[in-house]
Amino acid sequence: MQVYLNGEYMPLGEACVPVLDRGFLFGDGVYEVIPVYAGHPFRLQQHLERLGRSLKETRIPSPHSDEEWKTIFQGLIDTCPDSDAGIYLQVTRGVAVRDHAFPEFVKPTVFAMINPIKPVPDEILRTGIKAVVREDIRWERCDIKSIALLGNVLLRQEAVEAGAMETILLRDGVVTEGAASNVFVIKAGEIVTPAKDELLLGGVTRDLVLELARQHGLPVREAPIREFSLRSADEIWVTSSTKEILPVTSLDGKPVGEGCPGPVWETIRTLYAQCKEKLRTGLDSCQ
Repeated sequence: MQVYLNGEYMPLGEACVPVLDRGFLFGDGVYEVIPVYAGHPFRLQQHLERLGRSLKETRIPSPHSDEEWKTIFQGLIDTCPDSDAGIYLQVTRGVAVRDHAFPEFVKPTVFAMINPIKPVPDEILRTGIKAVVREDIRWERCDIKSIALLGNVLLRQEAVEAGAMETILLRDGVVTEGAASNVFVIKAGEIVTPAKDELLLGGVTRDLVLELARQHGLPVREAPIREFSLRSADEIWVTSSTKEILPVTSLDGKPVGEGCPGPVWETIRTLYAQCKEKLRTGLDSCQ
């Protein structure tokens, strides 16, 4: 596998970062994940905008322009032009003597790689996934796509140990997001997701789901979701760039709605799949 590190493409096994890199010492960095379908990045501009916001909020100088990022990504895409893949990009503040304060005259470390996206198994599309509900123990700037993900890791592991695929998080009785996803609930045909604020990461897939729903006349709104509404929902979905839109059919061991993927999810999934197929043929769809 070829990766990109600080201006060079190289085999993954040759890529090394100094132990004094602040990403290693402090988790002082941000990241982005960009799906690629048949060589075409999905919603690239939106991902770059979110990257720029994360860099700005952490006060890490942006090391590249949008056009330079696109050139870097294309070098990786060219290694698997016909595959569905995901670009992982990480930018840290750089290498410096260990001190909590920002170092002066330091150059950001830039790492990027591309990996195949495994398709969601047909069984999950037929039956949905299990999720658990836990208290959101993370910090209060979850809108930054930080590489410091220990809270997310611990919360996701609780799902794994419960035989589930995702953890849905509550803060003061209100849904924020999943450990690695955004959350939607559907009640009486209406699609609801929490509004963007500092307690959740605004997902690119989340935003596209909202756009598709509005374009096709589906009732949708951004509003707080209280625990009762979550547990009494007809449908629950979780969304992310690589898992796309997954139906949650079991929550803390109890069925969601009828216990199978619902009709509103089927509609949105079809619309989302149409966007992907148009992109694969080179059409500028859903961008």
